[in-house]
Amino acid sequence: MSDERIVILAHEKFPERAKTALGVMRYGDQDVRAILDRDRAGDRVSDHVPDVADAPIVESFADAHAAADGALDALYIGIAPIGGGFDESWRDDVEAAIEAGCDVVSGLHYFLNEDDELAALADEHGVDLVDVREPDDDLTVATGASGDVDADVVLTVGTDCSVGKMTASLEIVSAARDRGIDAAFVPTGQTGIMIAGWGNPIDRVVSDFTAGAVEDMLVEVGDDHDLLVVEGQGSIVHPAYSAVTCGILHGSMADGLVLCHAAGREAIHGYESFDLRPVPEYVDLYEGLADPINETAVVAGALNTKDVADDEAAADAVASFADDAGAPAADPVRDGAEAIVDGIVDAGLGISDESAASADEGSADE
Repeated sequence: MSDERIVILAHEKFPERAKTALGVMRYGDQDVRAILDRDRAGDRVSDHVPDVADAPIVESFADAHAAADGALDALYIGIAPIGGGFDESWRDDVEAAIEAGCDVVSGLHYFLNEDDELAALADEHGVDLVDVREPDDDLTVATGASGDVDADVVLTVGTDCSVGKMTASLEIVSAARDRGIDAAFVPTGQTGIMIAGWGNPIDRVVSDFTAGAVEDMLVEVGDDHDLLVVEGQGSIVHPAYSAVTCGILHGSMADGLVLCHAAGREAIHGYESFDLRPVPEYVDLYEGLADPINETAVVAGALNTKDVADDEAAADAVASFADDAGAPAADPVRDGAEAIVDGIVDAGLGISDESAASADEGSADE
């Protein structure tokens, strides 16, 4: 999926409710030529999001195709509504993309390849429909093999869904690499898979195989790196998504946890009748639930302060969150993830045998 020239469909949702679109724009290698949003047509990405590459926002795929002089490889579905359904108002754009010779990449629970009309049209024009939420067909139950990989494993966990677990994971990997740590990102959701080009869509896996799907990924890459950062999903107390959260927690057998939270959020996103619990309760819940499988601890926190306008207020919120979590914290977008990596390293994670030996020799020389 890397280096493709793409258009992203985000009708009526860009940017606030287009998490997949923004994730690909911020962290993917794709060349985004246009955004489809009929409500924002005529605007530019830079009018709404200052920290990603600019592109025009247009009404239809035909407009995007014209703006890009036909130099397009794929259309990405950049929004994922609750339930992952396909909105029929998107069909004209998807069909136009196929007819223009573009692949279509989707993270929906609705599989494009199972849509007879779209599948036939794709076959006619020789393009691929890529359903990234379709799991591997050879998954099975976990065996505990995650505990045997060479790499240390850190898992991002949340107080809620949509608090920035994927963003924190990617920023942690980037900051760790800047420090010379051989770190890798392990994607578990549709956006992460679109960015990384691999992974298992955990929320689509049969429940019995959820932990095993995580384990398969760790076994695949765990001996090639010193630190694996697993993208968490949902929240352990989410009324809809807690099963996915628990499966990833147990399947990863994580050595450390990074607790993610959105500043100012008091109720579960989309389920506002359910209040969030105090931050220390989440620390106890995650550590306690993980303990029978693999002892672990919250080693750092990531606070999403995008809704806090003032930098000083954001810094105060981060400091308060760190106190509540009992670990160093940062907003990985606003501040960078260095303090989070500090917490990971201070817990003895992500340090190769060679690095540890070198550090020991340095201490002996002092």
